[in-house]
Amino acid sequence: MTQLGEAIARYHKLIESGDYRDLAWAAELESQIKGSSLTGGGRMVSPVLRPHFLSRRQYDNLVKAAESLHAAISRMEKMVLQAPQLMTRMQLLPAEKMLAALDPGYSYPFVTSLLDTHLNNGTLRFVEHTAETPAGVIYGEAIADLFYETPPVREFRKKYKLSKLGSLKYLLQAMLKSYRDFGHKKEKPHIAILEFRAPFQKTNVSEFAALARFFTENGCPTQIVSPEQLEYRNGVLRHGDFTIDLIYRKLKVQEFLVRYDLSHALVRAYKDRAVCIVNSFRSELAQKKAMFDLLTDSAITAQFPAAEKKAIREFIPWTRLVTAAKTTHGDESIDLPDYILRNREKLVMKPNDDTGELPVFRGPDMDDTAWERALRQAMRSPYVVQEMVETHRSVFPLYQWGHLEYKELGIDVHPHSFLGKVHGASTWLSAPSGGFSTVTGLAPTFILEGK
Repeated sequence: MTQLGEAIARYHKLIESGDYRDLAWAAELESQIKGSSLTGGGRMVSPVLRPHFLSRRQYDNLVKAAESLHAAISRMEKMVLQAPQLMTRMQLLPAEKMLAALDPGYSYPFVTSLLDTHLNNGTLRFVEHTAETPAGVIYGEAIADLFYETPPVREFRKKYKLSKLGSLKYLLQAMLKSYRDFGHKKEKPHIAILEFRAPFQKTNVSEFAALARFFTENGCPTQIVSPEQLEYRNGVLRHGDFTIDLIYRKLKVQEFLVRYDLSHALVRAYKDRAVCIVNSFRSELAQKKAMFDLLTDSAITAQFPAAEKKAIREFIPWTRLVTAAKTTHGDESIDLPDYILRNREKLVMKPNDDTGELPVFRGPDMDDTAWERALRQAMRSPYVVQEMVETHRSVFPLYQWGHLEYKELGIDVHPHSFLGKVHGASTWLSAPSGGFSTVTGLAPTFILEGK
């Protein structure tokens, strides 16, 4: 058994022992999580009673691989902006192209980002890249602090060294560096967290409220703002009497364009360089699943540095935009639709844009007839096809209705990247069947080492 396997077994045995069997500590932990507003959609953001452990080697390998891949994605984004034929393969809307063409005022393609990672013992694969900050950055430190001081974890720490993975300070540092490079000189800028608010929503999302508190406590007055509340006049973007220097964008470009056009106050202020936006509209290029199509096309990456090509080859599954075309798989030339039909059991088809409106099609979960229908739909809408990477799974204890239960959950690790450098990681758990589940959420993430 590996060190991690032994540690998990020891932890499970510990919480089943006499001192912790009554689960009073679990009830107290649940009360602390709720009392700290670590909730989302009415549920606790962390549904489990065990942290997710990474070995030091796993974490170091994750950092090295993610940073190499971020460099490759940044390089590819610059190529796309200069090459219309590559831009076409990204499947952007016309307005998205116009926004991407605007200079954001700093050189970084994306200030914050994450890679959706399947990490299994000594292997890792990145299946998606997202140019945004995961909830794990915002909630991860608070959850880890609470778990770290629970009685069973204190006892567990007598045997193992646990290191927490904080990221919030790096997020703010990256935002302020982008703001300085943008050219504005205010030492402590006013920040607006930009989100869409549902018509029935009366309070701020707790995730954004926690982030606003953190920014404000660190000297940057912050408000949570929706697009309709913005006003731009005399070269200043405002929310009422609150002037805005720096926007932390928590809405997707397509969501914005469904509701507003390019004459909106936000866009006009952005064009005039009156406000710094993190992440910029240009970062949307890296959000598209088609980015992995370009990265896994060796004809495009032929001149990339060796380290970046190695990272692409080892850590990204083969990906192609679904079209009626010839392409390559390894050294083989293939007819893409025919290849997709013949290799259902090892492929997944995903929407190019993560809007939640279009389904993901997992070949192994479908029969041939349903897969053929899915292919026809994917040919009509921007989709990518990707080689299947199985999600790593592990058994976690849960506190359910006053009792201890165990469930097998899927594990996605998200390295937190700021200006291309990884600082910390979070763990997202999901039910093996996918879709909504009451056990979906975060697990506190610790690096585990023997003493």
